[in-house]
Amino acid sequence: MTAVMKVLHRRLPLLQRHPLPPRQIAMRVAKRLGIGKPRSTGAQKAMTLAAHFSYGGAMGTVYRRITRRIPPGPGSGIAFGLAVWTGSYLGLLPATGLLTPATFHRPQRNALMIAAHVVWGWSLGALTRRIDALPREKWPWDGLHARAPH
Repeated sequence: MTAVMKVLHRRLPLLQRHPLPPRQIAMRVAKRLGIGKPRSTGAQKAMTLAAHFSYGGAMGTVYRRITRRIPPGPGSGIAFGLAVWTGSYLGLLPATGLLTPATFHRPQRNALMIAAHVVWGWSLGALTRRIDALPREKWPWDGLHARAPH
């Protein structure tokens, strides 16, 4: 997802190459928490990646709960990725005042973010299906518990 965002960001018209939503959101959250915007670009990138990966991980957990009722896979993952984009960029983020609704953003920037969420969803669905196909004894988290002394 991050790689897709970087590649597509470079293809935006020059006037649209300002920071993407994950950076904007992370910096606004930091300000609200009283942490403030980091001075260095490297620290801003690190904070953005940590926040974005944490949110993605939390949403991945939600997807995992959903796949107890529907089969995991690239198709359901893409649908989930699009639902995350829709819920976040048209609902949660505007409701919290962290970002204007996607309807106020340029179409190219929305297309970039939608494409990144499609890639994320596809990857999430494919990985989840692959993990489910492993014999349970090969699941790393289950195997560790099985070997732990009781």
